[in-house]
Amino acid sequence: MLVESRRIRDRYRLLEPVGGGAMGTVWRAQDEKLDRTVAIKELLLPHDHDEQRTQEAKNRAMREARIAARLQHSHAITVFAVLEEEDRPWLVMEYLPSKSLAVVLGEQPATVDEAIRVGAQISSALAGAHRAGVVHRDVKPANILVAEDGTAKITDFGISRAIGDVKLTATGEIAGTPAYLAPEVARGEDADFAADVFSLGATLYAAVEGQSPYGTADNPIALLYKASSGEIVPPEKAGRLTPLLVRMLASEPAERPSMDEVEQELLALLPGEEPGESVLAATVPEAEPAAVPTVPAAVAVPAGEVTAVSPGARKGLIAVGAGAALLCVAVVVVILVVLRQKAPADNVAAPPSQTPSTSAPATPPPSSSPAPSSTPSAPTSAPSTSPTVSTVASSKTPVDALVAYYGLLPSNPAAAWNLLTANFKASRNQTYETYKNFWSRHRSVQVNNPREVGPNRVTARITYDGGNAENDTFTLVQEGGVWKIDSQSS
Repeated sequence: MLVESRRIRDRYRLLEPVGGGAMGTVWRAQDEKLDRTVAIKELLLPHDHDEQRTQEAKNRAMREARIAARLQHSHAITVFAVLEEEDRPWLVMEYLPSKSLAVVLGEQPATVDEAIRVGAQISSALAGAHRAGVVHRDVKPANILVAEDGTAKITDFGISRAIGDVKLTATGEIAGTPAYLAPEVARGEDADFAADVFSLGATLYAAVEGQSPYGTADNPIALLYKASSGEIVPPEKAGRLTPLLVRMLASEPAERPSMDEVEQELLALLPGEEPGESVLAATVPEAEPAAVPTVPAAVAVPAGEVTAVSPGARKGLIAVGAGAALLCVAVVVVILVVLRQKAPADNVAAPPSQTPSTSAPATPPPSSSPAPSSTPSAPTSAPSTSPTVSTVASSKTPVDALVAYYGLLPSNPAAAWNLLTANFKASRNQTYETYKNFWSRHRSVQVNNPREVGPNRVTARITYDGGNAENDTFTLVQEGGVWKIDSQSS
């Protein structure tokens, strides 16, 4: 039978194979009903199993594919349909003209900047999946597609586990490579969110280092043994990506950052000269509300045509109305806050009535008008001031300064930004926009058990949004009589 004449469900015409592996063949195909190009994955079921186990594998594949079909993200390949044809599952997916990251890296190793760009996009998709309760289970270069314009998308959510791609078979052979497995998965435990974090870290490691974090081995069993031990070869070429990679590749799952944190830190590491919008625009989490559209001054609707408004247009009008209402509420709140603070505004330098607690988030400073130029207590480059800013400026010890710094966040990143030295910003290749973007994704931050561990060095446990926490050590220096953070390490 000619490939050109082969059809699935009398709708999808298979054109040419464009990829494949242990799990099956990927075809470029034409959806003749919708007149669009799609990718169709023909899943291969194990032939060495009995009929019952083969049926179980088929059922798992169909179930996992349906889960993947529920995910919608700009950096994940969309699954349009799951079919059963010729006694095996077929996945109808979005077609992206691209190469897998495995092929790209085989042609030329990635630079640190390129790895960060790809990682920011893929972590965005994985973070969205994790928020939806979905684990990928097989993050690796072969499952990341990279288009010519640099757009990266991840594919095969959960399908590998359904087929058994990264499991030991009954004969003891390994289907797939353990080079990107988290240690706990290599030891036989089920993959969870932390395992995805490790696998993405291993993928980025391989992109810049040219090998698996476990090094090289003559056969998969030897590599699996290395993976189960959790011992990695320290990265040497990762540059500013190194601290995050080391945390992502921690042998203990609890010591790894969440995928949300990974995304935020990769965004903060993006090169300042990043020109393309395909990465920066698309990596904004899809759960963020869209900007409120401009409301027209008047919209004339001819009589008798109201019922002709489509459901989509009706939703748009509702969204505009809701956005306008929210905007009005926000204006009223700002006015009330300004009026409430007007009385003490003449005494900006007065001590604050409450010092931020070290065991709970500091009260976010209210919005205020620009500080008078004669205010002596605010940092000279700060665009605004508040009692908390004055607290930072007058802090007598590094511990007080660190607590007061976090008291500014996440509400007042502009003031907090001015309490970081130029050395700190340069060491992380950070701009104010990436810094502000990082903090816009957090609701609160807590500083627990801060204490001095050396001259001008403070250690503390920083907790984000009441959940994710990390132990960090800070070095502070004085500039113009104001304590500023000069470095931070985990």
